[in-house]
Amino acid sequence: MLRWLWLSLLVIGLDQLTKQLVEASLLVYERVSLLPFFNLTLAYNEGAAFSFLSDQGGWQRWFFVVLALVVTTALVVWLRQLGRGERRVAIALALIIGGAVGNLIDRLLFGHVIDFLDFYYGRWHWPAFNLADSAIFLGVVLMLLDALRDGRDPVPPRPGG
Repeated sequence: MLRWLWLSLLVIGLDQLTKQLVEASLLVYERVSLLPFFNLTLAYNEGAAFSFLSDQGGWQRWFFVVLALVVTTALVVWLRQLGRGERRVAIALALIIGGAVGNLIDRLLFGHVIDFLDFYYGRWHWPAFNLADSAIFLGVVLMLLDALRDGRDPVPPRPGG
């Protein structure tokens, strides 16, 4: 199932491209309103989801780098061991791998993750995120949906058997 790594590469490429476009177009914390509930904004996150550990003075950068490397390695090993009937899990793992590597690249190059998607309602803003985060979220949702089902993609019966 390593053939699904093309999806990881697509996520990484789109993630890095969009981050660089936003960084080249906006100043930090500048907002461009696109919809009544959505802005583009440039933000830097030195922590993890919801800025977890962002105020820790720098050690967290290397912690998240090592964590991303370990998790990505484990997910690639898992992906390699999947059978042909586990396509949904393969897609989910490929999305998570792509998102993890996309954010890992930011941490290695810049010491922070570039976020730019800002959804809000009234004055309440969801923490800004990026395409890598979206791919991770979508991958986790697919894994949860797969776990709620029987865990295998339906394999059509062979003709005559």
